[in-house]
Amino acid sequence: MNNNPLVSVIIPTYNRANKLRTAIDSVLRQSYTPIQLIVIDDGSEDETAVLMEDYKEAQYIIQQHKGQAAARNNGLKHAEGSIVASLDSDDIWNPDFLERCVHKLEKDKLDFVFANWTQDARVGEAWDFLSGDPFLKPHIKETEDHWITLTYPEVRGIYIEACPSPSSSVVIRKSSIVSGWDERINIGDDWCMYLDVILSKECRVAFTLDKLWRKRIDNINIYDGRKRSEVLKYLYIADTMLIMEKFDKLLTPGELLLLQKRYIASLVELAKHELIREYNLKESYRLIKKSMAVNIPFTLKMIPDILMTGLSRKYKGIKEKRMEQPA
Repeated sequence: MNNNPLVSVIIPTYNRANKLRTAIDSVLRQSYTPIQLIVIDDGSEDETAVLMEDYKEAQYIIQQHKGQAAARNNGLKHAEGSIVASLDSDDIWNPDFLERCVHKLEKDKLDFVFANWTQDARVGEAWDFLSGDPFLKPHIKETEDHWITLTYPEVRGIYIEACPSPSSSVVIRKSSIVSGWDERINIGDDWCMYLDVILSKECRVAFTLDKLWRKRIDNINIYDGRKRSEVLKYLYIADTMLIMEKFDKLLTPGELLLLQKRYIASLVELAKHELIREYNLKESYRLIKKSMAVNIPFTLKMIPDILMTGLSRKYKGIKEKRMEQPA
């Protein structure tokens, strides 16, 4: 008799009929059982509804277009399992993804786990994503089961700095989810949800460098499909401000300062982009003024730093192009 806990898998999707089938098939091919599969269609205008006629085993729910966070929350409302995983509709799990993750989660009574992945590249070969992550690197070590369990201070420090676990990489205990995905967030709804868990209690987390899934890349990815200026605007500025406001009373002064510095650095970088790339002096001035309102000394420090970084990158690009030219 199978005594495994039920895992509710939520797949939010929007106009992804060309990739959704492989995502669903990767869930149905999991070595783990039992699984409740929930597909939330966020108002797609392509052939998604026609495709879903082939998958009677899935709960297919159509909602008005509200964004990925709202779709995940709708899936969570219908989740019957004690464990939840959210697979983006353009990603693919390896057949042993859930088996490996749930086993670790249950064995060590953790709040959530996340797994490394193979990242598709826009140009060139796919690559191992987490092994070179600068925030995880200090914590990487050899273990018998290939899982690395983090202490609470380590978890807290890592997730204040960055989010090393996109939605498709995580398996989480449903009881650990505090308030779901914040629907005001533009890009970092997964990051915000994990912070909600981490800042609410001394949660327990583990990760593996074994690559258990694949992230596919195209021009409409929520994060990877955006230009750098859009990522600055929506994630590092708008989303970070919302996160600072939401968790203001749960963050230490040092954590808040770290987030503020990243927010300021992003404002200055976007101001440079508006001035140099878009020739928009008015918008550039507005962004610098906004940054000054938070911390004048740090803003003044970041302006030359970011300008020098930009010039260095430009010089490097010119040098590489010259080297590519025939003699």
